[in-house]
Amino acid sequence: MFTGIIETLAEVKERINEGTNVHFTIASDLSRELKIDQSVAHNGVCLTVVALGEGTHRVTAIQETLEKSNIGNLQAGHKINLERCMLMNGRLDGHIVQGHVDQTAICVKREALDGSWEYRFKYDGAAGNVTVEKGSICVNGISLTVVNSAEDEFSVFIIPYTFEHTNLQEVHVGDTVNLEFDIIGKYVARLTSRQTTF
Repeated sequence: MFTGIIETLAEVKERINEGTNVHFTIASDLSRELKIDQSVAHNGVCLTVVALGEGTHRVTAIQETLEKSNIGNLQAGHKINLERCMLMNGRLDGHIVQGHVDQTAICVKREALDGSWEYRFKYDGAAGNVTVEKGSICVNGISLTVVNSAEDEFSVFIIPYTFEHTNLQEVHVGDTVNLEFDIIGKYVARLTSRQTTF
């Protein structure tokens, strides 16, 4: 379980393809604190630490993960958002995030404003996921507030701190991001779809 509050911006040091799996070596300030078998969100994708190095850790992404997220696009030198799983006695500063990416979206707008940035993302609405105005959305593992919600699009506004401390700074129009929709909203949508008219 995560909160969507990014702890550090890391760098992909190495990518190794093995069959349908991909192994990533990640360098970060957190790597020395990690343990084998620990769950860490990478761009919002919960991956298991399988090896440790000097200031690095390694994770493996399977085909299912590669197909449903932007993890498969990562190459050496790319920046990636990291968050360790939440502590049970900690504050939930963001929102409830599972680390299970629902689908990807394309950045269709990036505009620098006077002290902030506006990003707009478009996703496949056929998957049945929805956003609501002022609701929560997880983009590349970042807990954000939805504005200008539409059937298959939404916008978010980014403050300078978030821009500087996450890989949104490297997201431009045409780039792919990971989306995890609010778990409460997903349950409500599923229950509503099962209701029958009497």
